[in-house]
Amino acid sequence: MLGSFPILFGLSFQAGVLAIVAGVLCGALILAPMGLFGALNGTNNAVSSGAHFGVHGRIVGSFLSLLTAIAFFSLSVWSSGDALVGGAQRLVGLPENALTLGLAYGLFAVLVLTVCLYGFRFMLWVNKIAVVSASLLFLLGIPAFAGGFDAGYAGSLQLGQPGFWAAFVGAALVAMSNPVSFGAFLGDWSRYIPRQTPRLRILLAVIAAQAATLIPFLFGLATASLVAVRAPDYIAQNNYVGGLLAIAPTWYFLPVCLLAVIGGLSTGTTALYGTGLDLSSVLPRLLTRVRATLLIGLAAIAFIFIGRFSFNLVQSVSTFAVLIVTCTSPWMVIMILGLLVRRGFYCPDDLQVFTRGERGGRYWFHHGWNWRGLGAWIPSALLGLAFVNLPGQFVGPLGELAGGIDLSLPLSLGSAALLYLVLLQLFPEPAAVYGPAGARRPRRPADVPLERASAA
Repeated sequence: MLGSFPILFGLSFQAGVLAIVAGVLCGALILAPMGLFGALNGTNNAVSSGAHFGVHGRIVGSFLSLLTAIAFFSLSVWSSGDALVGGAQRLVGLPENALTLGLAYGLFAVLVLTVCLYGFRFMLWVNKIAVVSASLLFLLGIPAFAGGFDAGYAGSLQLGQPGFWAAFVGAALVAMSNPVSFGAFLGDWSRYIPRQTPRLRILLAVIAAQAATLIPFLFGLATASLVAVRAPDYIAQNNYVGGLLAIAPTWYFLPVCLLAVIGGLSTGTTALYGTGLDLSSVLPRLLTRVRATLLIGLAAIAFIFIGRFSFNLVQSVSTFAVLIVTCTSPWMVIMILGLLVRRGFYCPDDLQVFTRGERGGRYWFHHGWNWRGLGAWIPSALLGLAFVNLPGQFVGPLGELAGGIDLSLPLSLGSAALLYLVLLQLFPEPAAVYGPAGARRPRRPADVPLERASAA
């Protein structure tokens, strides 16, 4: 689905390939170190972030997880619902209107929620089947669409025309949002990796996994270019899935429907399960995992209905994806720099102080908040949002300063790294947060006595 956005933005096929590859690889390089936290601490990355933001400041990671879950659960419901209606229209002539689309969205949302509610093992089994099935269906797609494919598809925006770079950067950011979206809940999976596993092996595994997503990305890009030529009305309506169903050969029609449903099921369950689990740990007295998952699922369903029937859904999802990248990337940079400065030393037990309703421990800092991490993340995220430039969708107050080019990502990444390192230098963290080897910097840690964890 995300692979179709360069075509929807007006780019050529070749420019779309460059935007997707750049976005995925940049996102994978940023994401890779986030796979280390789960193996080191045996918990998700939102909880691990308490080491750098404070045990209360970990809610920043939980908030980012929530945004991610809503965006990508909504995307999965949208694409799969459109596939179900499009398939029924071609098979039995079912009309495509607000009622049928609404029923399809509701049906698929309930299916994803059911998988998540049954628990981790069932979800893992579903995802294993989804990966194998989707791979086989992608291979079948090569002979199905290769005949009419034209790698020279020009699009409506060419290099040198006004708006080209804005569309290119926007498409790259949408592609980058996929790997970055895993940053907050990658620990839900990597926490099962043995602590003694070589770190390089984990880093390479994460990069390889994200590089593999280029297959569905490029499949979406290639088929979207075909839809733009054979059924341009669907592209004008931002209905890539419907267009794909319309141009698919008869023998490949059912595989296309299955591919959309399987892909949406895998994406939706991955986004929703970990976030529900994390939210239940933030509010353990109010929400169980099941209730938290239901709450997030209902919020996402509301988003998908409002976005589909009240606003332009492509604008809603692409804007939301860019905002996720803008806010999550500086948070990840702070986590990664903190990992390096502390030489990978963490105390997993003290990370659970907030969940247990206690206070104190190595990561208590200032009443549970570490203003070094927060002081770097908040202005960096705001600066990035101010420079977002997606024409016709979202333009920040400073978004036009670069002539329409979106500078949100480099500015938010650079400012987060600079601010965090400066704050660590000016206000050294307590010595207790560092291991026996001490900090990876010349400044001596602050000699602050450790407050043992105790009941609140």
